[in-house]
Amino acid sequence: MDLELTGKRALVTGGSRGIGKAIARELVLEGADVALAARDQARIDATVAELTSASGPRVIGTSVDTGDGESIAAMVKASADALGGIDILVNAAAQPAGQQPAPRWDGVTGEALFEEIRVKVLGYLRVAQAAAPYMIANHWGRIINVSGLAARQAGSVIGSVRNVAVSAMSKNLAGELAPHGINVVTVHPGATRTEATSEEAAQRPASNLVGRMIDAREVAYVVTFLASPKSVAIDGDMIAAGGGVPGVIHY
Repeated sequence: MDLELTGKRALVTGGSRGIGKAIARELVLEGADVALAARDQARIDATVAELTSASGPRVIGTSVDTGDGESIAAMVKASADALGGIDILVNAAAQPAGQQPAPRWDGVTGEALFEEIRVKVLGYLRVAQAAAPYMIANHWGRIINVSGLAARQAGSVIGSVRNVAVSAMSKNLAGELAPHGINVVTVHPGATRTEATSEEAAQRPASNLVGRMIDAREVAYVVTFLASPKSVAIDGDMIAAGGGVPGVIHY
């Protein structure tokens, strides 16, 4: 299937590692020009070099602090100027969940909760606010916000709050941007294998229907389809990409 992504211009935040990097790679393989944004310039430069080929699409990278509005505005403008515009935005810049045990309810601090909101929820919104005008000008666009299955299950107050907030924000954006030909979708990965996952952790049986940890590239396949013109039938929805949660019905 041709996903019609050749020549499209994509911005991927959190694109230097993990799920974001896997998404950037698949977009490049489908022919999209890609701008990566993340904190660490050295890591960005290494990822750009890894994804760039002589005959392939353009890949560029810009450092950004997604907790800072001015940094976001400068990054989006630099990315759009370099690529000639932005057609696709993938928001994936957030602190990975599950790397530290979630604090109990009585251990959650206001500072920790609001930092997650500042970086992930407000950060995603600010990037969308800066990127959407380029899509509006072209009467077409895709915004995919990478959230997480903590939006649908208990176990972490902070994880659930930040991911539910991303889902609510995305739904609101979808309604307001639909008249401009822009689809907005949330993707909920579960526990996902990335380059930071130990082999021991990757081999443990997973509590999903497929019985193993989902790989970042498998999440990227879902996101790449959602970035395509062929995904027009999916808008404002939340797509789970964690291998299937046993015993739960969403309707």
